[in-house]
Amino acid sequence: MSLLYSILATIIVSLLSFIGVFTLSLREKTLDRLLFVLVSFAAGAILGAAYLDLLPEALDETLATGADTSTMVLYITIGFLVFFFLERFIYWYHGHIHGHEPASEVDPRVTVREFIYLNLMGDAIHNFIDGTVIAAGFFLDISLGVAITVSTTFHEIPQEIGDFGVLVYGGLARSKALLFNFFAAVAAVAGALLSNFFLANTQNFVGFLIAFAAGGFTYIAASELIPEIQKEKEFWKSLSQSILFIFGIALIWALGIILPE
Repeated sequence: MSLLYSILATIIVSLLSFIGVFTLSLREKTLDRLLFVLVSFAAGAILGAAYLDLLPEALDETLATGADTSTMVLYITIGFLVFFFLERFIYWYHGHIHGHEPASEVDPRVTVREFIYLNLMGDAIHNFIDGTVIAAGFFLDISLGVAITVSTTFHEIPQEIGDFGVLVYGGLARSKALLFNFFAAVAAVAGALLSNFFLANTQNFVGFLIAFAAGGFTYIAASELIPEIQKEKEFWKSLSQSILFIFGIALIWALGIILPE
């Protein structure tokens, strides 16, 4: 029965990835203004998820297995480095154009298109972890599983909004962004299935994934999204971006306090 509840819960959480559907009817200029908001917010939300959500979980998982904090730091570093080298490979494979054409002749969305793959990978890992946690909750107690599902839902809403904005800003059509975001979200179902069948043996693996995702999310926010919002030179727009960035972090922090996982 816990398996059925876990699958249903993770499907519900996965459907949150379609939260960007409301943008399909917006004009291009309106969407551009919205992306200005979403990218700044996403940078804060992703960084907040890494430091205020994933890192505490990684620490708990690491200590629960009897390992020390240096092991967690190693996993975080591995995640950061994997995303760094993955980015280098993607840029090479797609013939990255930074430094080869004047900025005035290049659509800025084209120059940052490759980082959407990093975001999708990090999002899929995060959703996979959510699935394992939800399944573990239902395995132990139905009410605990429901509480974790509700908590995860409220944690996912701001992140899914930000993820959608990153995908569209990176050059994907809105319909494709919705579809790709959903594919990443479905990883939660895979996490639930793995957790149910191998629950007794996944503790170390889950701890590694959490720390790995934290390192990857830190790389995405610090190396890709923050430099994008720093390109803005106008004072009032820069100020509004900074406020949105801080709001993204604060929202993740507040949800962690109100709805602890």
